[in-house]
Parts: sequence; C-alpha cells; structure tokens
Amino acid sequence: MDLEAEARDLADGLDADQAAIEQDLENLISYSVPLDEAKQSLRRKYGSGDRSGAPEPVSIDDVSPEDGSVTVSGVILRIGKRSIRYQGEDQVIREGQIADETGRIAFTAWDDIGLTAGDAVELGNAGVREWEGEPELNVGESTQVSAIDPIDVPYDVGGEADLVDLEPGDRGVIVEARVEECERRTIDGRDGETEILSGVLADETARLPFTDWDPHDAIGEGETVRVTDVFVREFRGAPSVNVSEYATVETASGVTPIEDAPERTLREARASGGQFDVAVIGHVLELRDGSGLIERCPDCNRVIQSGQCREHGAVEGVDDLRVRAVFDDGTDSATVVLDSDLTERVYGGDVEDAKDAAREAMDQSVVAEHIAQRIVGREYRVRGTLSVDEYGVTLTADELTENDADPAALARAALQEVGT
Repeated sequence: MDLEAEARDLADGLDADQAAIEQDLENLISYSVPLDEAKQSLRRKYGSGDRSGAPEPVSIDDVSPEDGSVTVSGVILRIGKRSIRYQGEDQVIREGQIADETGRIAFTAWDDIGLTAGDAVELGNAGVREWEGEPELNVGESTQVSAIDPIDVPYDVGGEADLVDLEPGDRGVIVEARVEECERRTIDGRDGETEILSGVLADETARLPFTDWDPHDAIGEGETVRVTDVFVREFRGAPSVNVSEYATVETASGVTPIEDAPERTLREARASGGQFDVAVIGHVLELRDGSGLIERCPDCNRVIQSGQCREHGAVEGVDDLRVRAVFDDGTDSATVVLDSDLTERVYGGDVEDAKDAAREAMDQSVVAEHIAQRIVGREYRVRGTLSVDEYGVTLTADELTENDADPAALARAALQEVGT
C-alpha cells in the first residue's frame, strides 16, 4: 500500500496539504480503518479546501462514527500516556476522556497536547473513528486545541476509580489497591524477552488481574499501592489493569480488600461482559463432553484427542482430570469448568485412582459417569472467573461449595418471599 501516492492524489483533488493528509491517512490505517473508508473520511474532512476551518460545534452525545470530523467542547476527565509500536517504531500517545453536559467520549492524541484532567477545551476538527462499536476522537495535526471558560459536567474529574467500575478501554485511570498476588516472569515481548510482573489487585469493591510491563519496585505481594495512569484491557473476558513505564506507583494505606466475591445471577454476569471474580449459585444439570479422565499436551497443556494436539501434532499425552458441566441458576446457563484439584474432590480420588477405575472397567467413560452421579442435580455456589464469547458463558471455578440446605426449607422460604 503506497500511502504517499494515495495522499498525493487526495491532496491534488482537495487542494489540501499533502503532509497533513498523509499523516491523517496513516493514523486511520493504523487503527484498521479500511483504505476506502479512510479516504472518504478525509474527503469529508478536507472537502471545503479550507484547512484552517473546522466543523460547527456539536454536543458530545451527538458524535457518531459516521462523522468525518467534529468540533466539541468539554472538560478533560482524565488523560494518560503510553507507548505503542507504529510502523516498526515506538510512539508515545496520549489517551483519555472528554465530557460535556450531554455525554463523554474517549480520545487519542498523537502528540503532547499539553492538557491535564480538569482543563476545559475546544477540540476543533477532531477526527472520528469507531472503536469497539463506539465513536472515538482522533486528535491530530489538523485539530485545533483551545482553552475555553470552565463548564460543569455530571462526571468525576481526575480519573480515580474503584476496581469494580473499570471497563476495557479505560485510560488514564488512578487506582488504590492491595497487591494480593504478584509474580515476576519473563515473556516473549515485542522487543524479545521481557520481564514483567503479573498478579491480582483488590480493593473494597472487586479483585482484578494486573500486568506491570515495566516492573515498579513498589509493587509487591502484600503491598498497598496508588497507581496513577493505568489503562484497562480485556483479559479472558474480564477487565485487566495494565501498568506502563509512564505510570506512577506510590505506597498507600487505608485499603481494606474485599474478602468474598460479589454474588451475581448468570444473567447479570453475562450482561456485564465478563467478571474476573464472581460467585453464582445454581444447579449442575449435566456433564459435557471432555469431562472426566482426559489427556493434555505436554507442551501447551491443551486437551488432546487420540494423541493429537492441534498445535504440536502427535504427542504423548499427560493424564489429567477435568469437569465441564452445564450450570443453571434459573436466569441463564453457563459451562462450569473445574480444574484437576476441584475435580479430584468431587470424584473422590486422584488421577491414578481414575486410571485404575478406567482400566478395571476397560472404559474411560466410567470416570465421568461416576462424577455425574455425585454432582448432577445438586446445588452449588461457584466462585471464579466468568467470560462471555461467541460460544456462550464460561465460569472457570476457583471454589466450589455445595449448598446442603434442606430443600423443603428452601422451598418454604421461597414461597414466603413470593407471598410478601
């Protein structure tokens, strides 16, 4: 793709500056905007031939992904910076949120626009793109940034947030939390082997996974920290806190971590898009295929069939135990997955016991049948990570507790609640 030639053709037809068009075109392409759509957006943006002009101001709530460019006024709710790899080179970008009386919208600035949280500004001729189904402002070279008189907005300014309120896509956020788990490990990063920290953060509202891409000394298991300028990604269907080299980490105090996971119905959990730590009460209806005695690939730990791994081909499998069960709470259903430890508990034996049973019966399915007899039809409280994808809802269990309350008493309590 020859972006220089494309930009030259656009500039000739629009009587506009080729360098500015090429920069905007590169920005749009880097965000996976199709070339034809990007060119049409720039035709709308530069169509007047007046590079100094800007679209008429609109309310933030009225901004649409179909808009080529807009002018909005508002208050910077939060702003942060991070490094991205763009066309083989590292580039520092600024990201945040701006809001007016009608709504708020995310923005990305490719240069330092000299703004901080609380500044009231007008962004003239800001590009618009679609990101995760929502419009987002692109603040580029052709955007005019100017200060305006202060305005009141119905949103908190500064970026401080509880863990329970974080969503994938949030940027420039400030959190205070206890580091409940922390592990230093080496990964294959964009610059080769990279050392990172990963673990779990907890505050009074929730627990979330985190990754520190440039390990900070203040982050350690058991420490309470205040982290400024984090961004949030999706990890296994739930929000994940990301700490970059531009984040500030300070020792804090006064955080009392949540002790138990919040209880949700499956319908509520599905609507949230995924939760890292949640508890659901429901019944096991049946076991799914792939339960009981299974084999895993020794290299990638995937479940294998007939000695074949999808990634590594023919391998000598490692025996393991697992449960995949249909779990229903009356509002929705999910697939509950139990790891080897929890499966051993419900089976009543370990992998060697299961292999002995399978050899004696000359049938591996007896293990799953035995597990089904022990758990199908029973009510459990399952605590774990819930993810939502095109295949449905999956609840990967960390804890499994059987509800052994008297069924008659439960029925009477339910009838009494209905009667009131």
